[in-house]
Amino acid sequence: MNKELLAAAVALAAAASSLSGCNNTALAQSPPTTPVFTLSSPDLTGNTFATKFILNGFGCTGQNVSPALVWTNAPAGTKSFALQVHDPDAPTGAGFWHWGLYDIPPTATSLAQGAANAYATLPAGSYGGNTDFFDTGATGGNGLYGGPCPPTGDPPHRYNFTLYALSVDHLDVAAGIPRSGTAGLFSFALNKGIGTALIGKATFTATYGR
Repeated sequence: MNKELLAAAVALAAAASSLSGCNNTALAQSPPTTPVFTLSSPDLTGNTFATKFILNGFGCTGQNVSPALVWTNAPAGTKSFALQVHDPDAPTGAGFWHWGLYDIPPTATSLAQGAANAYATLPAGSYGGNTDFFDTGATGGNGLYGGPCPPTGDPPHRYNFTLYALSVDHLDVAAGIPRSGTAGLFSFALNKGIGTALIGKATFTATYGR
């Protein structure tokens, strides 16, 4: 190898070594990843509903107890949470709303089993929103939990549990909607109407058929 080729090879090797060092430094200085905001239920084993959590009414014979929920890693700046449960497979053309709970305090990290079966056991400061069980008497009171009860013979329905982290204290005030609004109206407010006040969303899906 002549002197010119040898010098070029040495220069290329030095450049490659320098570039590799820069890449390693960049990797070492990468910012830590943000923890994932998660929602789950210790009561819904395998993300399915036991009889205890099924509606008692409309032909179903469960106990209609609201399942426990647990969430982790809420975004910084959360001032309240909102929870909705929706069945997109109900034969209505618009799904079916089973549960809505709003203005959950930012210090909360869970809901105990049965917490949404009476107004007195809802988290302090929160309120239950209207669901598609409104005025049926099946839930024990408007704005309380209503368990699954899909038509017999249907494929298992999906029940989407979604917890929203908000940078506002009161969803109805921020969105300019009444507390008596439908779950669909609240869903619009959460997903669109309040804009950047929605700072995080955690969800999971459970199933049930009969």
